Amino acid sequence: MILGLISACALPRVGPNKQEIFAGSVLREGDSFVLTVDDRINAIAAVAPALGFSAGFLNAGVIGSDTIRPGDTLGLTIFENVDDGLIVPQGANSTLLEEVQVDGDGFIFVPYAGRIRAAGNTPEAIRRIITERLGDQTPDPQVQVRRLAGDGATVSVAGAVNAQGVYPIERPTRTLISMLAAAGGVSINPEIARVKIQRGSHTAEIFYDDLYDSPRNDVALRGGDNIIVNADTRSFTALGATGSQERVQFETKTISAIEAIATVGGLSSLTADPTGVFVFRTEPEAIAEQLVGLDVTGPQRVVYVLDLTQPNGMFTAREFAIRDGDTVYVTEAPFVRFDKTVAAITGSLSATSALTNASGL
Repeated sequence: MILGLISACALPRVGPNKQEIFAGSVLREGDSFVLTVDDRINAIAAVAPALGFSAGFLNAGVIGSDTIRPGDTLGLTIFENVDDGLIVPQGANSTLLEEVQVDGDGFIFVPYAGRIRAAGNTPEAIRRIITERLGDQTPDPQVQVRRLAGDGATVSVAGAVNAQGVYPIERPTRTLISMLAAAGGVSINPEIARVKIQRGSHTAEIFYDDLYDSPRNDVALRGGDNIIVNADTRSFTALGATGSQERVQFETKTISAIEAIATVGGLSSLTADPTGVFVFRTEPEAIAEQLVGLDVTGPQRVVYVLDLTQPNGMFTAREFAIRDGDTVYVTEAPFVRFDKTVAAITGSLSATSALTNASGL
């Protein structure tokens, strides 16, 4: 009777045991592929969506720092070699036209020279155009053109940087790394910082640390780019016989199964079964086919099994890469359930004895 009551009531536990997980295999009655992790499985399962810039970003050339753009401001100085000048006031040898704004169509207006296309030209090219036009009206004019500001080509820098704002693309800030430096650098742990560039309808993202892996990653900027720095949002869930059960954010670009377990306090020394460390994941079709050697349709549920007691078990777990959305689950050791059963029986016997004694009274 007591054993019947115990079997009818489930004993408390942290989750399924090894036998119940294996029962979910497609080889039995379930719909999951249960795979023991080895070097081959590790090599296939380690494939993860990569961040990086497309060819359009990588192959874009650096904008010439002297190229004038709509919105830029120019300073003009015009010299004339006559007493009664066309533009220069009487008694002076030059006139100064400060803060000549390049309009939205890319033009400026200069008295007696008219409307001149500035956008797309360098200050030297603009100087020659103004000189030629004034030369028809005053002898041997001398023109000096200066670019006063680069606000015509700007990018916005937002997110986890120390100085968010709109910054001009100037000679020192024509590439991504230098622009981030102008914004004070990232304000979060660089290991989990992700940098996104939005350029029109195109978007690309890269880990901050990867910017320094190759000079090509320091891509050239374009006016209107939006640069956004955010913390990595990837996470995994730890359950079962571990130090704690929780959802854990990635603190590094990559994390192994061993590191994931250590992050939540390691295996419970009192209850954990080191032969039953499982990682639950939904794999895309292409990876699933490589794993199981069969044709499958669509994403597949895969359960990876790690046995830390095997000769290479710790090395295998150290090389197994945890991915975003994974569930890491550690089963309880068989003796734990036995102890719980014994405790339940003992408790039931004590309760029955107490009831019998009470009835006798």
